[in-house]
Amino acid sequence: MERKILGLILVILFAGRVNTVSGQESEGRYVPETDPLVLEKLEKWQDLKFGLLMHWGAYSQWGIVESWSICAEDEGWCRRSNPDYTQYKKDYENLQTTFNPIEFNPEKWAKAAKNAGMKYVVFTTKHHDGFSMFDTKLTDYRITSDRTPFHTNPRANIAKEVFNAFRAEGMWAGAYFSKPDWHNENYWWPNFATPDRNVNYDVTRYPERWENFVQFTQGQIMELLGGDYGKIDILWLDGGQVQKMTKEEVLKHITSPDYKFARIQNQDIRMDELVVKARQKQPGIIVVDRAVHGKNQNYLTPENRVPEKALSYPWESCIIAGGSWSWLPDAKYMSGKDAVQLLVDIVVKGGNLLLNIAPGPLGQWHDEAYRLLDDIGQWMKVNSEAVYGTRALAPCKEGKVCITRKGDKTLYLYYMAENGEKMPARIGMTTFSLPAGARVKMLGSETNLKWDKTETGFSVTIPEKIRNAPPSKYVWVAKVTF
Repeated sequence: MERKILGLILVILFAGRVNTVSGQESEGRYVPETDPLVLEKLEKWQDLKFGLLMHWGAYSQWGIVESWSICAEDEGWCRRSNPDYTQYKKDYENLQTTFNPIEFNPEKWAKAAKNAGMKYVVFTTKHHDGFSMFDTKLTDYRITSDRTPFHTNPRANIAKEVFNAFRAEGMWAGAYFSKPDWHNENYWWPNFATPDRNVNYDVTRYPERWENFVQFTQGQIMELLGGDYGKIDILWLDGGQVQKMTKEEVLKHITSPDYKFARIQNQDIRMDELVVKARQKQPGIIVVDRAVHGKNQNYLTPENRVPEKALSYPWESCIIAGGSWSWLPDAKYMSGKDAVQLLVDIVVKGGNLLLNIAPGPLGQWHDEAYRLLDDIGQWMKVNSEAVYGTRALAPCKEGKVCITRKGDKTLYLYYMAENGEKMPARIGMTTFSLPAGARVKMLGSETNLKWDKTETGFSVTIPEKIRNAPPSKYVWVAKVTF
């Protein structure tokens, strides 16, 4: 009987994954990995579900968007306070000389993240502006340079300290690294203007200069993976314009109606070669070459959005928690309810949530960031088993009710409460039916819940005692075993 029930669930699951993706999230946009160590690690990563992303650099002193104000593109996030671009860029890069985050305390962050139920961290070792938050030997534009006041601090190698603190709490370490580097003269060559985010010279005319940049980029990544920074579980690469492109692909880009960049061209940093080197240093490491179609994008990363339906490959939504990727003095954080329901929405569709919190110029988080994580943590204390290790199960969502599976014999039902809503007397679905003999309990309660089959689904009765004193807020979760 159990085998028949399992078979039915798998059929339903498979059916629910057909035609559930579209656009850039279509099946054709994901190339499965073949390395068995990576496949094993990806499966474990999909069990983790919830991680922390941190954007941090010298730019936090101004409370502005990370890096982008030195990019000359005419976008809202690139606007500068000083209309003199040359002087602005000089002043921006001089932020290195005043960056002194003396309140830096990664252990405090790691404890707050762990208490919220987060299982991994992705930290910006270098963003597009090129300022390295680690002790690289390949540039002086770094946190440990004697030009940076913080270099005398015993914890000056910030990335190393962050990774150590989070690993000490049992969390995975992920290194965000920007492939473009707008400070490096072999990417933005001072001989030319910098019209957009791309390399500002023709790499086919100056191949030696481009090769210098390739060696620099690969060298920095090898520094991060070489042992001084411990075990790195995820190499999270940003800046998708830096990719190998054929002449045909370049032509397709520049003839697209969405084309707006001045120098779309082949920016090959030899990713296949780089990934082989990375896995020699860190066997099984997950590589995320963001927005670059191919085998080096081990999971996809929709940014500040959640797919409408379940996806059948590994994916992670990276979402801003407090108004911006970077630190803002007056940041407005999402509510605990919004964060918990966001997490559940992603989990039931088979994804992970990577929630961004940005440190400030002194190395501090906003009090609201700690409040948010504590609020999520209170919910997770009751309901975390319905988050970790789950997989998507069609139909995923029906109205306010969601569903996932864990293994062969467990389902979870989630009810997304509206503001001020009381727990209803009955919770059910019309597009899914529970197996005969299933047992249902509300997480946080030992009371068995009565349920009935309906014409096309099921209905679970919630006793008044539980409804008057719900075990958690925001989302109520029932566990189904059979």
